[in-house]
Amino acid sequence: MHPRSALHCGLPPPSAECYVVCVSAGGHAQTSAAAAEDAVLMEAIAGGDRQALGTLYDRYLPNMLALGIRMLGSTREAEDLVQDTFLEAWQRAAHYDRSRGSVRAWLMLRTRSRALDRLRARKRRRTVDIDAIEEREAETADPARNVDFQLARQAMQALSDDQRLAMELSYFSGLTMAEIAAKLDTPIGTIKSRMHQAVRVLRKTLGSQDLGTS
Repeated sequence: MHPRSALHCGLPPPSAECYVVCVSAGGHAQTSAAAAEDAVLMEAIAGGDRQALGTLYDRYLPNMLALGIRMLGSTREAEDLVQDTFLEAWQRAAHYDRSRGSVRAWLMLRTRSRALDRLRARKRRRTVDIDAIEEREAETADPARNVDFQLARQAMQALSDDQRLAMELSYFSGLTMAEIAAKLDTPIGTIKSRMHQAVRVLRKTLGSQDLGTS
C-alpha cells in the first residue's frame, strides 16, 4: 500500500478554528485519557491501520493547518505540510515513544520542524537564484565569445592587475570562479566583483577602439 493512500486526497478548506494558532500542542489542555487514546492509535497505525491514521488526521488537522499557515503564509503550502507530516506519522509510528510526550505534541512539533525546513529551503533557493543569475551574466558577457581572441588579449591591458589576473585565469586557463577564488585565496564574492568590473572595462575599451562584435 502506498502511504499516501492512507490520507485524504484533499484537505478541507480551513475553518474558523483553524486560524486559532495553538502555541504548544494546540487547543485546551489535553486530558490523560485523550493522550492515552492517541497513543493507542499510534500503535494501531504502526500496525498499518488506516482508520486510526484517519482519526488522528481529523482530530488534529485544524491546529496543524493553522500552525502551518501562520509560519508559511500560504494555505496551499500549509496543506502540503500537513500531508507530509501525517505521511511521516504513517511511516514512523512504530518509533513513537509515549514517555517523551503526547501524540498531539509530537505532531505539532513535527509540523513546526517541517515548516522551518521549508523556510530554510526558500532562503537557499533565493541565494542560489542570485548566484545563478550572476554566473549567467558573466558567461553571456564573455568577450572571448564575441571578439577576436588576440584583440581581447590586447584589451586586457586596460584592466587592473587583479582584474586581468582573474580574467586570464577564467578565459585563458578555463578555471571557474570558485577555482579562481581557491587559487588566489580570495573570497568568491571578490572574484565575481572583479570579473564584472573587468567585463565593463573591456566592453568600453573594445567599443572605443571600434573593434566590432561578431
